[in-house]
Amino acid sequence: MSERTLQAPATPLWLRLAPALFLLLWSCGFVFLKLGLQYADPLTFLALRYACVVALLIGPCLWLRPPMPRGLAPWLHLAMIGLLIQAGYFAFTYLSLKLGMSAGAVALVTSQQPILIGLLAPAIAGERVDRVRWAGLALGVAGAVMVITARSSVQMTSPLGLAFAVLALLAMTSGTLWEKRFGAPVHPVLANTVQYGVALLVTAPLAWWLEPMHVQWTPGLFGSLAYLVIGNSLVAISLLLAMIRHGEASRVSALFFLVPPATAVIAFMVLGESLPAMAWPGMAIAAAGLYLVMRRRQAT
Repeated sequence: MSERTLQAPATPLWLRLAPALFLLLWSCGFVFLKLGLQYADPLTFLALRYACVVALLIGPCLWLRPPMPRGLAPWLHLAMIGLLIQAGYFAFTYLSLKLGMSAGAVALVTSQQPILIGLLAPAIAGERVDRVRWAGLALGVAGAVMVITARSSVQMTSPLGLAFAVLALLAMTSGTLWEKRFGAPVHPVLANTVQYGVALLVTAPLAWWLEPMHVQWTPGLFGSLAYLVIGNSLVAISLLLAMIRHGEASRVSALFFLVPPATAVIAFMVLGESLPAMAWPGMAIAAAGLYLVMRRRQAT
């Protein structure tokens, strides 16, 4: 009888499709966010978005009755992810924009997340980042910077706005590494309910404190809100956290290199925004960097 080489279990189809679907949904989110912010104050819009998410999830959570995690630790881990990613990253991003940072500057700061993940993942998540992956991370940063600077002005006139952008970067990085190290397989309906409940408890008081909570109830607002609630908050974030649990944090975070190029193309097609010539080589460089980061060495 011939011996068969033991192989790792095949990757599920949904996990193979997850990176492309996440990239599409996340990048479209910036277009819909730009539309929605025309009709509401930033933190008010974010709190409204989270209130809609929680309202949508309570019914299915009560109906499905997903198994509850045992002990206090899993609940604290879920709450921490909600605090870092849903509340921290988005709230700090919105506050940075509100305080005068240009969108290009915020994107430039937050696009450094994969580099931070590469530096911290070996110590925190026990991952090894080899030289090929570091080369991919460097190309990814270069490509993302080229696209961002080609499309928009990069103005950092507000020191406090810059501080909030850096906090947004640290919040997303911390949330990614926290999920990789402590994340447990919790039913997605329950996990999202807890995480967005925590985010709502943080963002709603901030909106009340810092803003007049101005909202124009228009079709544009409802369309933007619907996409961000379903496409981003429910589907894209669930895919991101699932990919982190099933893969390596440094590989998954590298997807963010292609967010500026993908957003540029979507905004060009949907909103008619300009797409400068310098953006195209930036897209190619970012894609090459992502390929080097995502590729897996063949077993010898």
